[in-house]
Amino acid sequence: MNQPTNRRVFMMQTISVAGVAAFATTAAQAAMVDEKDPQAAGLNYKADATKVDKAKQPKYAAGQQCSNCALFQGKAADAAGGCPLFAGKQVAGKGWCSAYAKKA
Repeated sequence: MNQPTNRRVFMMQTISVAGVAAFATTAAQAAMVDEKDPQAAGLNYKADATKVDKAKQPKYAAGQQCSNCALFQGKAADAAGGCPLFAGKQVAGKGWCSAYAKKA
């Protein structure tokens, strides 16, 4: 009599774990910010900081990039990470925007 219950419990646990794993994978693969996105364009976001037009962006200095910005929510070595300015999307670690603030 216990066997069907145990089988049901096992199946429910398996389904629950699979659902959590699928959600975690989706969250980890958040979309990258597109430079043409209105929010990104407003902040002059570039996915590659070396392509920032220094004449148009005098605030930019060599070596500034998202991975060493105080707003970057990833590790310094990460290729991409979250940014509160672009909710639900990731910025390139080698990117830059006009909201750059040096990490303390």
